[in-house]
Amino acid sequence: MNTRISFGQFYPADSYIHKLDPRVKLVSVFIYIVMIFAVESVPSYFFVMSCLFVAMYASHVPFRFVMRGLRAIWFMMFFTVALNIFFTPSDEYLVHFYFIKISADGLVFAAKMAVRLFLLVTASSLLTLTTTPLSLSDAIEFLLKPLAKIGFPAAEVAMMMTISLRFIPTLMDETDKIIKAQKARGADFETGSIMKRVQMLVPILVPLFVSAFRRAEELATAMEARCYRPESPRTKMKALKFERIDYIAVVCVIVFIPLVIVSRNL
Repeated sequence: MNTRISFGQFYPADSYIHKLDPRVKLVSVFIYIVMIFAVESVPSYFFVMSCLFVAMYASHVPFRFVMRGLRAIWFMMFFTVALNIFFTPSDEYLVHFYFIKISADGLVFAAKMAVRLFLLVTASSLLTLTTTPLSLSDAIEFLLKPLAKIGFPAAEVAMMMTISLRFIPTLMDETDKIIKAQKARGADFETGSIMKRVQMLVPILVPLFVSAFRRAEELATAMEARCYRPESPRTKMKALKFERIDYIAVVCVIVFIPLVIVSRNL
């Protein structure tokens, strides 16, 4: 298991969150992400963040391991915050020096966007950490099944999304190995001009793409050898069914929505 990134990996543990039906978890995370962009006030941000921390505590997944999922978006978060700080229009600026314009509105909006990105990525990481790829695939296929009546390839889309999530840590491991191998051969990725650093990415990207295509071909061969046919009716070794804990989780989600709306107006 790649310990540098948590998104796309499954962390085995005996917790209530792990035992939840994957359909409940998937819909709950979707609703949570929607509600993240509905909050505005400080109490509402505190409430949605507290709910996420409670879920993390109940999952028995180490806090540091969940936070590793943020490493992949540090640059995007910094770039988003910088754009909102310097390019948010306002009537009164705290700092105005040539093109640099910093206002109180820009700082507040940048802080909100940073918190939203943090909650979004953390909630998504918690979903993959507490749900096996197979269960996640079954949940996606079940939720997309109504669209199959109009010709939408629900099974194929579910399989593609699951494989993509599963191969994120694999490709990260492969990239790390390629970088170490190139450094052992004398490659320097940390010094030189920007153009030189961009050119040094070629010895990394070429073998990475070759490895990715090779893995994709091996996976396709393995699926064909096991007679995988997405268009054919398939049975499940473990059928999805609701338990008592799932109904409790549904009630919690239903209560969560109006509480967020109420806290938004505080």
